[in-house]
Amino acid sequence: MTQSAATQWITLCDRTDLIPFSGVAAKWEQQQVALFYLPDFENEVYALSNNDPFSRANVLARGLVGDLQGEPCVASPLYKQHFSLRTGACLEDSSVQVTRWPARIREGRVEIGL
Repeated sequence: MTQSAATQWITLCDRTDLIPFSGVAAKWEQQQVALFYLPDFENEVYALSNNDPFSRANVLARGLVGDLQGEPCVASPLYKQHFSLRTGACLEDSSVQVTRWPARIREGRVEIGL
């Protein structure tokens, strides 16, 4: 994992580590990051905390990816709450949100912004 002070982006993995229309987990420092690769969407890659706030388990990367009324989201595999990939907000409970990082694919590498 590398960090560029000028851009504040860190590399988590290669694009080839991602699975289209699915999530994978990566680790950055002491945090697990769920990366979602949606090649047909405006943003190809999204990054959320892998920790489901309802179950307190690191499982969001294993959730089902889709959209609700045009909002790209992931459904937690345990209790099925939906989290927006754009904002990290829970679509069923507006008081709950997971951490979201800006993400991009650059030169074949997946990066998140700090």
